[in-house]
Amino acid sequence: MWLPDMTEPDKFRLDKWLWAARFFKTRSLASDAIDGGKVRLDGVRAKPAKEVRVGNELRITRPDGEWTVIVRALSIQRRSAAEAALLYEETEESRIRRQAAEERRRAEFGDRERGAGRPTKRDRRHIHRFLG
Repeated sequence: MWLPDMTEPDKFRLDKWLWAARFFKTRSLASDAIDGGKVRLDGVRAKPAKEVRVGNELRITRPDGEWTVIVRALSIQRRSAAEAALLYEETEESRIRRQAAEERRRAEFGDRERGAGRPTKRDRRHIHRFLG
């Protein structure tokens, strides 16, 4: 597994780091989120070119929840999700908050057993064949 080495820079652009850590699919999406106030660096709104350093705290608001992470490493390249997860450490409070939100979302919509909803295409064919 890849570990960040000491040849990595000691500071890095915020939008590039968010992209490399796989919080956003593209740098432009990361930049738009930063401009829209969805990302805070140490509690303050930042610009996409703001420099991120190891130890900074980021609060990232995404549709799937709000993340609070501590920057643990910087990377020049975008790597696999498992390797990107080594770039940050999510705070315990953030993890609990996201899990509670997920449980609320599931309770709100409920889970249903597979096949308990609308008939599948195969089921419809059987129904039509049976009805004539």
